[in-house]
Amino acid sequence: MPRVNDRALDFTLPTHNEGELNLAWYQGRKNVVLAFYPGDWTPVCSTQIPGYQAIIDQFEKNNCQLLGISVDSIPCHMAWARALGGLSFPLMSDFFPHGRVAQLYGILTSRGYADRTVFLIDKKGIIRYIQRVKPIELPDNDELIRQMSLLEK
Repeated sequence: MPRVNDRALDFTLPTHNEGELNLAWYQGRKNVVLAFYPGDWTPVCSTQIPGYQAIIDQFEKNNCQLLGISVDSIPCHMAWARALGGLSFPLMSDFFPHGRVAQLYGILTSRGYADRTVFLIDKKGIIRYIQRVKPIELPDNDELIRQMSLLEK
């Protein structure tokens, strides 16, 4: 698993709303939050992801692009985003090859889903904060906002 101060590992994944996105594209432009979560339609994820939408202004204020990532498919992401009332940030699909990016980041579980882990990456592509919590727990958004505010905008 990458650690704080490591260079973020680059990848390209399809999204539910913007086609394919590449992590490296954001370098020099925006800070990035990679929010890995176990799966669409699950109880804790159905709190975590709308919770980000509720504080989306904090991501914008800190020049930070939020990217949600799970092993679910694009059609599943699209249906779930609609059921949540819409999302203004991309849900990335690590569906095929199954869990490749979660595995790259060292958080693919033996059951085939990503551990609930948040990576904060600065504009230079360096990981500045990691929070990994149990699947039944929510990441601490207040701490994430505090960490984002410490980055150069």
